[in-house]
Amino acid sequence: MILRTLTNIILILSCPLILTGQEIVTGLTSNPLLKKTYSLSARSLAADTLKLPFFDDFSGSAVLPDSRKWSDDYVFINNTYSDKQITSGIATFDALNSSGRLYDNASETSFKADYLTSHPIDLSFSPSDNIWLSFYYQPGGLGDIPEENDSLTLQMYSPLDKRWYSVWRADGDSADGFRPVLLKIDQEKFLRKGFRFRFSNYASLSPNVNDPSMTGNCDHWNIDYVLLDRNRNEGDTIFPDVAFRKPFRSLLKNHEAMPVTQFNQIYLQEMGATIPIKYRNNDTIVRNVTRYFKIWDVYDNMEAISFSAGATNIDPLTNVDYDANLFYTFNTFNRDSALFKVTSWLITDDFDPKENDTVTYFQKFHNYFAFDDGTAEAGYGVNGLGSRNAMVAYRFRSYTKDTLRAISICFNDSYMNSNQRAFGLMVWKDNSGIPGDVIYSRQEVIVEQGEDINGFHTYFLPSGVAVENIFYVGWKQRSETFLNAGFDVNTPHRGNLLYWMNGTWFTSQKSGTLMIRPIVGPPVNTSVHDIYQNNRNKLHFYPNPASDYISFNRNDLPDNSLYTVSVTDINGKELIRVPLNDKIDISALKAGMYIVSLSRNGLALGHSRLIKTK
Repeated sequence: MILRTLTNIILILSCPLILTGQEIVTGLTSNPLLKKTYSLSARSLAADTLKLPFFDDFSGSAVLPDSRKWSDDYVFINNTYSDKQITSGIATFDALNSSGRLYDNASETSFKADYLTSHPIDLSFSPSDNIWLSFYYQPGGLGDIPEENDSLTLQMYSPLDKRWYSVWRADGDSADGFRPVLLKIDQEKFLRKGFRFRFSNYASLSPNVNDPSMTGNCDHWNIDYVLLDRNRNEGDTIFPDVAFRKPFRSLLKNHEAMPVTQFNQIYLQEMGATIPIKYRNNDTIVRNVTRYFKIWDVYDNMEAISFSAGATNIDPLTNVDYDANLFYTFNTFNRDSALFKVTSWLITDDFDPKENDTVTYFQKFHNYFAFDDGTAEAGYGVNGLGSRNAMVAYRFRSYTKDTLRAISICFNDSYMNSNQRAFGLMVWKDNSGIPGDVIYSRQEVIVEQGEDINGFHTYFLPSGVAVENIFYVGWKQRSETFLNAGFDVNTPHRGNLLYWMNGTWFTSQKSGTLMIRPIVGPPVNTSVHDIYQNNRNKLHFYPNPASDYISFNRNDLPDNSLYTVSVTDINGKELIRVPLNDKIDISALKAGMYIVSLSRNGLALGHSRLIKTK
């Protein structure tokens, strides 16, 4: 988590130089998910005029705004920059553009950054129809807190005189939580067909003359639960709605992901006993909800387990944290990898919005250990006087004799390319809870950003290193400047992150997880064809592997209904959603593995793996 106030205090106390080395957490200079997704977005520039109600709680699985409602791509749709959202999913405004990079006009003075603009809406009503626009907003969240000269603004477009009017503004402050805003629209210039509204933010980069690689994304604003409708009043800020308010996380006790062979050694200790879900009754009356759960074996395309947790009443405006008992341990006959789709959905009243009644998580077992969730919200490193030989180490444990084959690290893009420098790649044995003897080192390794969907670059160990029980992976610096590695603020490191300075190992005091992953097992073959397993799937498309298009055989489908095809990455981010046609264009996807799903009328019919080649 980047806290600009903390950074400024450090700079003030240490000017003109940072006198002592220390660990630093700073903002991103790019968003890998947006960089990889931008080319896949088919944004409509001339959408049909929308009808009331207009509602969006950003609960979909995509990382870009819903193109059926919004006309631009600048904000980031996510579940990681806040832990207090009204429903699952928020829209985050920051200093990064639609391709996930710092704006070209980014500077230390205030500049206009992100937009979120609605499509034209038919607002040809009279003032007596009581039309109100409401939304919730949060400054900072788990990102950088905006300063007083930074702001979030709202403008409305008048079709009568073809002008945008500023109607609301919030200046930066440090107060936490989401706040409601409710605005009545009763002026004739707005009450016309073609009305639009748009949010925008003003940001400013933190000055950092000591190390440009520490300058990054900043001034976050989150919005949620946008509603425009008629027949409302000044106390009406929400839909009558029961919805999930948080996403799923790993069902393992300690890891986000781990190798199948390792999991099989400790599945009784590692497997969680419950599926935790978090939902809320946003209505003003008692509501009844039934909770369902399903785990789907994606590689074998079969249901592993499904069950109902029964029905229950929820009091008005109440949060519910529920742990559903789970008697299952991710059984699989695959020896190299496995993938399970964990889904929970709520059965609520028919008038509820249904997009926010389902949450999904992909539980991954491959050839690596991961404590991070795959998305960086900040950057981590050691900086300052005395940090030339500083070291950073992350503690892992191999539950059986194994071979370390590679180390994947998510290094962030850096401001003015100041992150492009050499370091030493390191592996240590354990010495009573801290790194001990060095069992592998390679000098003159260069910081590189990954080409895969989540920004990791893999550094291979040609001969492999034997590991058993506790070991550490990390780096040794060659300068007193910031390496800027990805930092996941949503997962605690539980004391596993350490850094060395002036002869002493320290446990990190920063809240979050360094995005570094050891790869173990047989020698790693980097060809995507080698991860394609036997074809036992019931959902068939061809070709697979594929480079440009995939097709389905209509004879395999039960009728001529309208089907929807979606393609997600293995982190569950939806990259493509289109109606089924003769050819599904996948040419914009990067080479790698994806999940293809087919649904009819919102009901999933099956899933299967897709291997995308160059």
